[in-house]
Amino acid sequence: MTAPPTIRPAARRAGAGAAAPSRPRRRRSVTLTVITCLALAYSLLPLAWLVISATKTQEGLFSSFGLAFSSDFALFDNIADTFAYQDGIFGRWLLNTLLYVVVGAGGATLLAALAGYGLAKFRFRGRAAVFAVILAGVAVPPTALAVPTFLMFAKLGLTDTPAAIIIPALVSPFGLYLMWTYSTDAVPDEILESARVDGAGEFKSFFSIAVPLLAPGLVTVLLYNTVMTWNNFFLPLIMLKDPDLFPLTLGLYSWNEQATTVGGDVIYNLVITGSLLTIVPLIAAFLLLQRYWQSGLATGGLKQ
Repeated sequence: MTAPPTIRPAARRAGAGAAAPSRPRRRRSVTLTVITCLALAYSLLPLAWLVISATKTQEGLFSSFGLAFSSDFALFDNIADTFAYQDGIFGRWLLNTLLYVVVGAGGATLLAALAGYGLAKFRFRGRAAVFAVILAGVAVPPTALAVPTFLMFAKLGLTDTPAAIIIPALVSPFGLYLMWTYSTDAVPDEILESARVDGAGEFKSFFSIAVPLLAPGLVTVLLYNTVMTWNNFFLPLIMLKDPDLFPLTLGLYSWNEQATTVGGDVIYNLVITGSLLTIVPLIAAFLLLQRYWQSGLATGGLKQ
């Protein structure tokens, strides 16, 4: 029988070195960690104060520390009183806000997707002028257009109506610009040409081919428009007089003004509880739509 081959010490050292490659050491920055913690505290402390204050009674708000729970837990009582105060007008404000968001923000997202897709995939005269107008619309703040919009709607007799909030919300220059730039690379021209050769119309190509590819961008624009419409305050302030048409922002502002007026009901606990209830749908929307961002990033990472 032949003896088994011997392994030299040098070969053992080479094999051991190849089997255990050195791992790169993670670099840690104390300064960056401190800055991140400060930013996190700056973001979460107001939310923590709001949640804790919503659990207190009217007396507990002024007799206890802001970031400490009081002896009586009144969160559920405050929620019930918020929906029952003034014949349940808070529920009406909530429905109004949902209407403005669904029609206004949803319509703005659809229009931005259609216009951005068309500007990205079709060549026509005047594209440069349209691009300049869109950039000008992004640069102009919405508050600067509130008064001219009010004067125009007053001439048309549309003030103090839901249309006074919904129609301006349908125009989203930033959403249009975002969908334009996103559609340029997200939707390959070859796929659209193949669909046209197969006899598909432009709208069918958009809804069946382009929309699935534009999902991450659509979610981004939808969330942006939702937040802008949900938190809209100045435009409803100058457009609406009927409390039954108020959104949540203007309604809570009227309650706060009532609490600070001589002889008015001091309802700071309801204002704080209503503010907490106002941000819950936004948080839920971000959590529910987050998976579309993750799927879009994963899909983009697989493309070469």
